[in-house]
Amino acid sequence: MNFNSQKLFVQCLSLFMLTLTISALAQMPEGYKDTRVREFVTAKKIVWASGEEGITNLENLLKAGNGQADLVGKNLITLDGSKNPAFVLDFGKELHGGIQLVTGMFEGKNPIKIKITLGESVSEAMNSISDSGCTATNDHAIREFELMLPWLGKIEIGNSGFRFAKIEMVDTDRILKLKEISAISIYRDIPYLGSFKSNDERLNEIWQTGAYTVHLNMQDYLWDGIKRDRLVWVGDMHPEVKTIQAVFGPNEVVPKSLDLIQSITDLPGWMNGISSYSMWWLLIQHEWYNQYGDLAYLEKHKAYIFGLLDELSTNIDKKGKETLDGGRFLDWPTSPNKEAVHAGLQSLMVMVFKTGLEFTTILDEPSKKATYEKTLKKLQKHVPDPNGNKSAAALLAISELRDKDKVNNKWLSQDPLSGVSTFYGYYVLQARALAGDYVGAMDVIRDYWGAMIDLGATTFWEDFNMEWAENAGRIDEVPAPGKVDIHADYGDYCYVGLRHSLCHGWASGPTAWLSEHVLGITIHNNGNAVKIAPNLGDLQWVEGSYPTKHGVVKVRHEKQPHGSVKSDIDIPNGLNVLD
Repeated sequence: MNFNSQKLFVQCLSLFMLTLTISALAQMPEGYKDTRVREFVTAKKIVWASGEEGITNLENLLKAGNGQADLVGKNLITLDGSKNPAFVLDFGKELHGGIQLVTGMFEGKNPIKIKITLGESVSEAMNSISDSGCTATNDHAIREFELMLPWLGKIEIGNSGFRFAKIEMVDTDRILKLKEISAISIYRDIPYLGSFKSNDERLNEIWQTGAYTVHLNMQDYLWDGIKRDRLVWVGDMHPEVKTIQAVFGPNEVVPKSLDLIQSITDLPGWMNGISSYSMWWLLIQHEWYNQYGDLAYLEKHKAYIFGLLDELSTNIDKKGKETLDGGRFLDWPTSPNKEAVHAGLQSLMVMVFKTGLEFTTILDEPSKKATYEKTLKKLQKHVPDPNGNKSAAALLAISELRDKDKVNNKWLSQDPLSGVSTFYGYYVLQARALAGDYVGAMDVIRDYWGAMIDLGATTFWEDFNMEWAENAGRIDEVPAPGKVDIHADYGDYCYVGLRHSLCHGWASGPTAWLSEHVLGITIHNNGNAVKIAPNLGDLQWVEGSYPTKHGVVKVRHEKQPHGSVKSDIDIPNGLNVLD
């Protein structure tokens, strides 16, 4: 090969390698695009301040900014570090995201150090993790930051759930010039297609609060809490999914989260290490299909669905009693009551194998039908006692292991607010609806979920006990002497004190329940039919909407003088109405 030939060969080889490199780069993963939006929120109130003699123009933080530093520096907020200035801002409602600070020109161009503490309550924002006995944590999301602020610039911090932020100077020998502070709200920009409005403003606010609670948790995946428990807890997802169906329709966050938890859970393991959570995964898959009829999606999970059902069938003794291992969990308040946990798990097993029978038809697996029928009959022979526990009793009624009216009369309607949890309260409401006790269920919604709103909540909490409300201060006020600090003083299990999440999606049950039972809207036939059967209870009128795969159903129901209900119904094309 002569020189020219060699040169041509090298050039060709180089071109070939470059082509390969470009091709390889084109096939490399590019990460993912964030479809959420960022909205900047101005503080609504200055809740508390100290070292006021070292603060000027603090009220300017209540004026909307533009996120841009400038050379003019009009009406800047001044913080004199020698006076130990600190203050707490209230952004008006629970948010997911962080904080943006814009600075002006201050003496000495070296950055100035401050401390920011985020809180879901004023109490949490005012407590530092380093404080003796403080129960606040940085678990899952950092809520406490020390950071350097630039001269004439901007900085952003945080990725948590909060409503309040405490700002305090760390550098005591500097004077800080601040232009603005905004909360960064990060959320999915999706319309509220579902709605609920009645002559009872308390129920209206509760419906909206439940919807907003879940909306905040619809982040990268469907989380249970935006401060803590920023994970896919598949059992916790069930009430959230029911709320999403009633408010937002078929959002991608649900299948995305179901796919994730299945992909990281190899059989015979239980999802999240909890046997009931694997059962809830099956129930959610079934309900999602019934609502939207996406057979192609369901078929992707066919092998896992039947593999999981077969694994569950090995956890039954000769008398039909469940013998599930792993984490045996329903909800937190039920945990110490082993008899109740068993009753709940037995009920879930019955519910799951009823669903399994339907899967054999939907997914064309007739060879398993006889086996599942036999398993179901075996399970139905063992009927446990709920041992006085409302959560377990509700599942016994829903699974039809016990008579719905007897369950309601003996356990659910007695001392109705005692033993209700934010998670399984949804199933208590469902069981009371099965017994036709709509007024009793609505009273529980008003009194139990409404009590959180009375205490300043803008989202529903991980747990709540009515006894906590006695002599309790509001979460949006500085804890007062002689008053109970409801965030710091209560909580249990993994959510003691300030670790307690005040935005937990599993607590949204009333939103789904009111849409289903009071508006009376249920979807059937894989999303192709709707049944309208309102139950107004003690309401005079109710109106609202419900998203379906064919469009939005709109209804208005109004009681007539003689007691009947007049309904105006708007049905989208393609959706059949069932009698």
